[in-house]
This record gives sequence, structure tokens and C-alpha cells, in this order.
Amino acid sequence: MTSAEILKTLDNYNVNPYWSFFSLNHPYSYTIDSRLNIFKNSLDQWAIVCEVLGYNPRAECITLELTYLGNCLINLPVSDNNSCNQMRVMPVDWEHFQTTVEVEVIKPEAEYWLVRGEKVPISHSKEEYTANGIELKEFESPGDISPEEAGRLAILKYAHLFRVMDEELYQCLPDTLKKIMVIDEWYHREFNVQHHMFNDPAFLNQFDTGPEQMKQYVLDERIKLDQYNQEEWEKNRPGSYETWQQIAEVISTGDVLLYKP
Repeated sequence: MTSAEILKTLDNYNVNPYWSFFSLNHPYSYTIDSRLNIFKNSLDQWAIVCEVLGYNPRAECITLELTYLGNCLINLPVSDNNSCNQMRVMPVDWEHFQTTVEVEVIKPEAEYWLVRGEKVPISHSKEEYTANGIELKEFESPGDISPEEAGRLAILKYAHLFRVMDEELYQCLPDTLKKIMVIDEWYHREFNVQHHMFNDPAFLNQFDTGPEQMKQYVLDERIKLDQYNQEEWEKNRPGSYETWQQIAEVISTGDVLLYKP
């Protein structure tokens, strides 16, 4: 198992439309916290599980998204009869959470969230957020705190409740894998290869006998898409920058000291 093989696996996760590299800037999840869990064993098996805790304004809840990367994944979730490499954990009680938030703002009377059955206090002190380096939204009204901001403060004291439990991590991992490293901060680039209907033969066939103007439109869109994906590959794929190159060396050798960003 070489670092080059590991990077090749990471670079190609977006090839399958049901599999993906993880995002820290998804429009439907306002990131609260993130971390990487690194695994390997003596059988040349390895895995990386990224956890992204975020507030989802569409679902009106705080969710913990797990993205599984590796060469030995098992029991993966199924979507539309296809396996996918992401699953969701709900550490914050959904029903109680609804009583604490209104129009993406924490209610003034909200005192706590139920997180894995325990009460986690909600702070309404903007001074406390500032003192802990949490930047509040400029457009908020005086006194307004958003759920993701409250979460960013709460996790500083209650990380053990918000983050993934080992039994949840191992749902899609062999028991023989050993966690060798956890990374809480890293340099990250978003990597979003686009899958589009203009690359789907079934979609394109309907234009074979269509007007020339439509055929040219489809051709132009495919060229734009190909150019975008090529730029993503060259600039943002994991294997193109230091973070993942060093993580691959750690997995390949088992030497965690090789991670020196």
C-alpha cells in the first residue's frame, strides 16, 4: 500500500455520482465543526472518516454528516439502489431543537439543547462568543444568535456529545481497523466534480434529431462542464496539495509524525 495508491483512491471519489469527497462549504449545511479520523490495519486496509457537524436550514436541524473514504468500506447506506459513502447521525434531539429556534435564530427564552440525552446550555452573550473567537453574522439584529453560532460555542465545552461515537464510526468499517490519528484542523480545498445530464447518453439521444441550435447548446454546455471539471482536478483534488499527501504518507507507513503541515 503506497501513498500514491491512497491518493489515487481519494482523487477519484467523485467519479461515481453516488460517492463524493466531503464538503465544508455545502449550501445546505452551515459548518459548526469538522474533524478527520484516520484508520489502518496490517492487511493494507485503510479508511478516512470525515465528520462535519452543521446546521441544516432546510431540514431545520443540527446534523453530523459522516463521509467514508477508503479501500475496505462495508455496510454502506443505499440510495436509489446504489451504495453511497455518506451517512448522517443526529446527536441533537430534533423535537426539542424545534422549540429553541425560529427563522434560523435562537429564541431569547431558549436555555439548552438536548444532545445525546444531556442538556447543553445555549449562550445568549455576544461577549462570550467574541471572547472565544466566534465571529457573529454582521447582518443579525442586536441580540440575535444563529444555531450554527450557538453550536460553535457549545462544542468548545461539550465536544464529546456532538462528535461521532466509535460505535457509529465502525458501522461501515471492519473491526480490524485501528484508529491511528485524529485531525481537528487542516488546510482544505473544496473538490466538486460536477455530474451533469449533458454527459448522460440517454439525455443526449433526444437531441440527435433536434434543431441545430439545440445541438450546439448541448455541445457548448458539455465543453463548459469539461473545462470546469478539469480545473477542479488540477487545482483542488486531494492529491494536488500537502494536506492529503502527508495523510497518505501517514497511512502508508503508520508513522503519524509524518503529518507536519
